[in-house]
Parts: sequence; C-alpha cells; structure tokens
Amino acid sequence: MRRPILTILLLLTVGTISARNQAKAREAVLAESRGYYKEVFMDGGIALTSRRTLPAVDHLGMQMEFFASAKEPTVIDTLKQQQIFCGYNEDTNGWLLYPDGAPRYRVIYVNGGAASKHSQSLAEAGRESIRTFVGNGGSYVGTCAGAYFATAGSKRNGKNVRFTDSYLHLWQGLMHSSHLNKSRTPIRIEKKSPLLQYYDFGGDYIVDSVRHNGGGYALGDLKGNLPEGTEVLGRYIFNDNDKVQIDNQPAIWAYKGDEKSGRTIMVGSHPEGVKRGKRLELMAATLLYAMDGNAKPQTKGLLLSDTERAMCLKTNDNQPEFTRIGDKQYHHFEVVVPKRCKQLKIQLNGYKGEDNFDLTLCAKAREFAFANNTQWRVDGTGCYKELTIDNPKAGRWFVSVLCTTTVDNYTDEYGTKYVGRTDVLNGVPYTIKVSLQ
Repeated sequence: MRRPILTILLLLTVGTISARNQAKAREAVLAESRGYYKEVFMDGGIALTSRRTLPAVDHLGMQMEFFASAKEPTVIDTLKQQQIFCGYNEDTNGWLLYPDGAPRYRVIYVNGGAASKHSQSLAEAGRESIRTFVGNGGSYVGTCAGAYFATAGSKRNGKNVRFTDSYLHLWQGLMHSSHLNKSRTPIRIEKKSPLLQYYDFGGDYIVDSVRHNGGGYALGDLKGNLPEGTEVLGRYIFNDNDKVQIDNQPAIWAYKGDEKSGRTIMVGSHPEGVKRGKRLELMAATLLYAMDGNAKPQTKGLLLSDTERAMCLKTNDNQPEFTRIGDKQYHHFEVVVPKRCKQLKIQLNGYKGEDNFDLTLCAKAREFAFANNTQWRVDGTGCYKELTIDNPKAGRWFVSVLCTTTVDNYTDEYGTKYVGRTDVLNGVPYTIKVSLQ
C-alpha cells in the first residue's frame, strides 16, 4: 500500500515544483519592466472593439493605458487617435515612443474588430509608429483583427487572396479566414510551446471554449509554408466546419525578426475578455511571452574621459544616440576604466530653463546599471548629480541616467488622458561627463 501513496506524494511534489518554477518565470519577465513607462498600451481605436479593461493585465499586476473610440467615430476620435500614434506639439513622437524612438511601453495589444478600416484610419504615419515601436524592441499582441493587422494580408477561400499594403507586415505571411463566426473552439497548446513556461493549462494543454468570431489561422504563403522564424504556439481543435478545415491549424503564432526588434504574437481567436481559468491564463501567457521578446538594453555609446556628451537633440533630429531622455526611461553608456585608476568621477548636468526635472545617476561594473541593482547611485530632485567612485575595478563599467519625472493621468470617455508634467513627453536635455584619474 505504500507504493501508491509514495507515487501520489511524488506527483504532488513535482506539480508543486512546476508551479513554483512557472511563478518564478512570470516574475522574471515582469521584473524586466525597468526603463519602460508602463507595460501595456491597448489599442481600441477606430473600427476596433473599444475595450476598457484587460483582465490578464490585472491578473499579472501590470500597468496599462488605452484608447477607446466611440462606436460611431467623430472628428474628435480621429484627432485623439492621431495624437496618440503620430504625436502633437506636447509630444511630437506619440505615446508609443520615447524621444529617441525607443518603445515607451513593453507591448501594444490590438483588439478585434475590422483590421482594414482601423489600418486606414491610422494612415501611414500611425502604422509607421507601430512598426518603429516593434522594430526598436517593443512587442505586439493582436487578437482576431489585431492578428490580421500584423500580417501581410489574408485569404478567404479559393483564389480570394488579398495582400494588404496598409497592414503592418510585422509577419510576412498571410492569415486564412476560418469562416467561423460567433463560435467557441478549443485550442491545444503545443507540447514545446514557450507559453508553458508560465502556466501548465491544467496539465492537458487544452484551453476549451475560446471565443471565435471571424478570425483565422496562420497560412504563410499560398502553399501553406510559414515564414522562417515563425513559432506555432497553439493549434485549433475543430473539424465541424463545412467552409474550411481549421483543425490542427496554427491558432497562435509568434515571430521575432532579430535581437533588436520585439516579438509579434498573433491570436486567431478571442481569449482577452475572460476573467478566470485557462482562457485568462492563455492571454496572460501570451502577454508574458511577448514581453520576454523585448529587445535587451542598448548603450548610447562610449564616454571618454573629460569629454562632455550632450544629450539634447529632439526626435526630428533623427540622432537617437544624442537625443533627450523620456519619462521613466534609462539611457545607458559605457566607460572603460584602466588599471590602477584611482578615481572615477561622473557629472550629470541639466540645461538652464529645462532643468526642473528629476534625474537619477547610476553606475555599475560589468553589467547594466539600474537604480535597484547598484550601490553607486545618486537620486533626488533636479538634474544636477555627481558620483565619485574611489579605486574602481579596471574594465568595463556601465553608467546610466534615469528620468523619474513622469506624467499624471486619469480616464475619460476616450481612455487615458495625460495631465501634470506633460512637458516631459518631448524629453529632458542633459550633459554627462566622466573623469578618470
């Protein structure tokens, strides 16, 4: 009688370890939110479902902002959407991007709705803002219409193929329509899917009854070949459809172009509105894997001894390595400390008339310096900071500047509204200099 009991105890222990590892994996992804304004921006703009909450964001304890247009868009809706994606006087680069073009959020989530109409409403400037966001390291999640929008086009049936120039082309494949509306389909998570890092989906890898309304699956090219680098994360379990066979077709898939770009995840169905159970975990896992695909931090360049570096340019100057810093953003630099160096001194200065912002100065040997991982830090109010390190270790050091000044916000009928220190949106100029003695 002991053997069955021992087996049960062993299985319970394995399950506990697995659950613990999954919790650690979730925490590890969330911990990398340093240097971003917030984790998620939700696009519920023109021709999309104007959702105002995303349960997976609350489930994960993340921060989100959103735009929600009216069912019958007005001129105000169009103007608000244009300001968010394309910019305006107080924020020439738009909400998605920092002044230097880096992603301001970790991920943009695009709702379901009508992909072509939304794309047209954004115009090329709005679409290019999203492409820049992903190309510079931010990630993208789209469900149904949001998935179509990320692709190169779609196929409905027979020879009805549409390559759509106004889509984002983040993934250079076609999406095939399911011809299935107002339905619910199970999705099977692939056994080697990275989504299993975060949840085990009950151990059977099946997420049942996921709402489906006009979505589709990853087709790739006209012969069904998926673009190189495509990851299939989950497949449909559904063979009761006379118009098209979707059983075992890719329902969730991901693509990451290179190390400097973010990860794009496309979902053919609608797990986004569910508040509990496996469907909630599916949406949460999708957001986590998207954020795990954010580009790693990059340095602005090498700081040379006794040479002042001016970080004062604006977005339109198109020189990100010398552009101002945004709210809650880090700028990273490198310093090479020679052997027998007695002192490393770092000076941070503001620009007169534009120095009423709060900057933090950090330094660390051998790895990127963040405010929460180094003893070498000077924070507090103002732009003017000085950090002196005696007898620094020889080798590669990292110096960083963090802007802690940020906007306040509240929610109105269109979603998030900025107030307070909106002057930070166009960036804070500063100079930085190191001296090696």
